[in-house]
Amino acid sequence: MISSNSIAKSEQIRESAIDFDCWYVVARSTEVTDKPIGVTLWKLPIALYRDEIGVVRALEDRCPHRQVKLSSGEAIGNEIECTYHGWRFDSEGNCSSVPYLAENQKLPRCKIRSYPVLELNGFIWLFPGDSNLAESILPMGLSEWDELNYIATVSIIECKGHYSYLIENLMDMYHGRLHDDYQAWASAKLENISENSDRVDVLYEAQSYYKIDRIWSISQLFFPSLRRLHPEPLKVSYVYPHWASSLGNDFKIYCLFCPIDETNTRAYLIHFTSLNAFWRLHKLPIWFRKFVKDSLFGAAQKMLDGLVRQDVAAIEQEQNSYLKNPELRNYELNRAIVSVQRLIKNRAKLANVQSSQN
Repeated sequence: MISSNSIAKSEQIRESAIDFDCWYVVARSTEVTDKPIGVTLWKLPIALYRDEIGVVRALEDRCPHRQVKLSSGEAIGNEIECTYHGWRFDSEGNCSSVPYLAENQKLPRCKIRSYPVLELNGFIWLFPGDSNLAESILPMGLSEWDELNYIATVSIIECKGHYSYLIENLMDMYHGRLHDDYQAWASAKLENISENSDRVDVLYEAQSYYKIDRIWSISQLFFPSLRRLHPEPLKVSYVYPHWASSLGNDFKIYCLFCPIDETNTRAYLIHFTSLNAFWRLHKLPIWFRKFVKDSLFGAAQKMLDGLVRQDVAAIEQEQNSYLKNPELRNYELNRAIVSVQRLIKNRAKLANVQSSQN
């Protein structure tokens, strides 16, 4: 018999909101131009656009006149213009002009919300919480993005599932068999877990399929037959609200989250391959090393996209099963997942307290 307590726990994690007082990634830098686009971060519709000097702006995606989307409009200088009646709003969300305003009329005092944004490491980071806290809280960032010794590949995850499923998938290294030729590790064994109010760090010992130590070894990324198993530490971390991992010294992977709602998650998976082993490369001119880095961008695309497809298929099965039978209990053996669920629930509870006080 399933207890009501176990049902309540299941419902809590699969419907948990996000802590808004964090930096989330809402787009790649290349996605945002002077043509506004609309994104959604946990039920918040947001319009993104670049102003006349290229700075990214973020406003609530609605015109308060008739409630249509501002992202369907145009960026005019530093302002955004509604496509319906031409009302304009400045980067702070104030109504700045109405084309048919009569001489005896004043501008409407309507105001929409603006959001703090940062353009960092090729991504647009947005702070949906208390704007006064934005400067005191640092975004996770990707230190390897601009380092010449790392080759990057980016895969966009569109998943019809609660964000907790994706986090659990990323923290659970026992599902390597799901990935066939795409998997980078085998025989994972959990060695250690540490956790606090902000993060969960897990160390696995695993067998890696890749070792980047010679020029020819790069070919392992393209030809599975060249891979040989060898032991490597596999570290995974949920640094709320994002994820980071490393496999030995050669590979680092990040997942930057943009939870949309209870059943939809968008995320960006970034894979870095290290070139640190090639000491001769470090002596070459900077311009040439940059050329190598740029030329090899996306080198692991096939592998990364393959991993994403397989993981998303499994996660969406989990979500569908929950929606059909929320009373069914999961039997979890990986202690890391218990820690992750505790962190998600605690941060969601904190967010609920903060919202009730505002």
